[in-house]
Amino acid sequence: MNIAALVSGGVDSSVVVHLLKEAGYEPTIFYIRIGMEDKDGYIDCPAEEDIEITTYIAKKYGCRMEVVSLHQEYWEKVVSYTIDAVKRGLTPNPDVMCNRYIKFGCFEERWGKDFDRTATGHYATTTLLDGKIWLSTAKDPVKDQTDFLAQLTDIQVSKLMFPIGGMMKSEVRRIAAENDLPSARRKDSQGICFLGKINYNSFIERYLGKREGDIIEYETGKVIGKHNGYWFHTIGQRKGLGMSGGPWFAVKKDIENNIIYVSNGYDPATQYGKTINIQDFHFITEDVWGEFTDAKEITFKIRHTPEFTRGLLTRNGDIYTIESEKDIQGIAAGQFAVVYDGERKLCFGSGAII
Repeated sequence: MNIAALVSGGVDSSVVVHLLKEAGYEPTIFYIRIGMEDKDGYIDCPAEEDIEITTYIAKKYGCRMEVVSLHQEYWEKVVSYTIDAVKRGLTPNPDVMCNRYIKFGCFEERWGKDFDRTATGHYATTTLLDGKIWLSTAKDPVKDQTDFLAQLTDIQVSKLMFPIGGMMKSEVRRIAAENDLPSARRKDSQGICFLGKINYNSFIERYLGKREGDIIEYETGKVIGKHNGYWFHTIGQRKGLGMSGGPWFAVKKDIENNIIYVSNGYDPATQYGKTINIQDFHFITEDVWGEFTDAKEITFKIRHTPEFTRGLLTRNGDIYTIESEKDIQGIAAGQFAVVYDGERKLCFGSGAII
């Protein structure tokens, strides 16, 4: 089988190459340059170290390697989406868009189409059920990344291989160390996909600037602080508000007047909700409920976390609604609500919260 392996220089994708070779495959390694470059030539994602490690992996395992660039597509599909969403006061998820349109979209159209399968270092699995391939969760609940893959199509999922999806992170690290891979002790990337090594607020400031506004206590209407622009803050945010006497959480944004409303963390009524409305819900494999006339028992996530929450999913026209079994903190418009089956195994799909 002819396999393309997407390798970033991190420990996960490096171990993917090792596992593929052990299984008897001869993968072609691709390093995708997906750092963001704007019209002024500003590049914020230095890739030299990543490419150096990836090149070492290719030589160690005797694999052909290509460095390919998707800078322009990244700007058009991911960066522009992120800036626009933030400007509208929403909470975007660029990692989701990166996976759908760049790693498994543009890459597939240009290079992946020449291969039988594409292997990645994502923590996810696939499950064959009723003659269909479903995206399903990884063995390691903390590292599971199905929420970042929940906008893929069934065609994309059917072509993917997740060699480390059945492993714990500790096992992946052990394999890397035992085989002297240079990424064995490298820290996991914590940044948004296209931001690389720069600060998120620095990125936002570059494109949206700063504009001072009031921080107002939601319950009292009292001005208790200042901020540099609503676009730097998200609903549910706790850190970065710069105020004492908390914990304080951002609970509402007035976009027109550039106001952030906050609430003290000891008042749960303003922090939590149970109803989550979703638009443009995307089913990965198929609309599993057909006409969808009854409420469906599901589990779901609204952020990257190992915990699932139980709830009921209903549909009214194009709007899907989750009624959560318990209160959920920080429900933010623009975030993706990701829906799973009741056993927390199959990932059905996702949609943007409104």
